[in-house]
Amino acid sequence: MVSDETIKRLLKMKMSWAGTVVVLIGSETHSREWVNWEIEEAERQGKRILGVFMQGAKDSDIPENLEKFGDGLVGWNSEKIIAGLEGEDVGWCNSGGEARTPAHNVKRIGCQ
Repeated sequence: MVSDETIKRLLKMKMSWAGTVVVLIGSETHSREWVNWEIEEAERQGKRILGVFMQGAKDSDIPENLEKFGDGLVGWNSEKIIAGLEGEDVGWCNSGGEARTPAHNVKRIGCQ
């Protein structure tokens, strides 16, 4: 079995080259063992963090650390995803694409 420290080291290395870390949000993302750690590590590395709802995902599926550290949250919309990857402020939306208020007081812009 691979140790947690080895997994962390490998994830840090893989993440280090990325400009933006994309968190795909599905029905079980919020309960996956490493997701919140990966988001926190992206924050430590100063990466943009973009949440993307997969088809069928719900607001209740958002990982806790995405609420804390996310730079944007969009639906399955190619224009919004590309804009987020290019560094644009894409806003903070719910799973239906409507603007929502983030759970934490982090500077964000509107979805429109």
